[in-house]
Amino acid sequence: LGIAWAVLQPLLTTVVFTIIFGILLGTPSQELPYPLFAMTALLPWGLFSTALQRSSVSLVGNANLITKIYFPRLAIPLSSVFAALVDFGVSFVVLLLVMAYYRYWPGWNMVWLLPMVLLALLTALAVGLWLSALNVQYRDVQHMVPFLTQLWMYASPIVYPIETIPEGIWRTLYGLNPMVGVIQGFRWALLGSDPPDVTMLISVVVVLV
Repeated sequence: LGIAWAVLQPLLTTVVFTIIFGILLGTPSQELPYPLFAMTALLPWGLFSTALQRSSVSLVGNANLITKIYFPRLAIPLSSVFAALVDFGVSFVVLLLVMAYYRYWPGWNMVWLLPMVLLALLTALAVGLWLSALNVQYRDVQHMVPFLTQLWMYASPIVYPIETIPEGIWRTLYGLNPMVGVIQGFRWALLGSDPPDVTMLISVVVVLV
């Protein structure tokens, strides 16, 4: 399918989520059209998951290069992470078209979009560095990553709003998932939904650690 996959994947996933969670289960969507609610979260998630999967196998995939010449090993997973921006750029154009269809236009919050993209990439790099090193020693890691990202997706506020998580200790623990802050930030930057709360700060600290 080539580059068309960057268009079909978020669109088809949005359709499935809309039917199951938006129509059949009636999941709240912060008073936003559910397709727009879901797709705005699927874009940063797609960026993160693609970057994570590529970076986690990057060292093993470039073993011949590593053994022939010395260079900073960080360059390999780093380049794998930034390569995911190509698919993200194509998918972002599709999101803008969907926003235009629902007559939602970005406001001044749009200036925060770039920091949210960088946070998603940093999150993928932070986890990818660990997994790429582990994959050198334990090759089963590469088979574990797709399962890990699938579980992680449902532990992030993609198909449901963060308001479904009780405030207090549960919301704080939920913020330990760094993608919570990223997804909140994306919806706020593009759709003007509820601004990120303290979970954003927690998410940033987790990524840096």
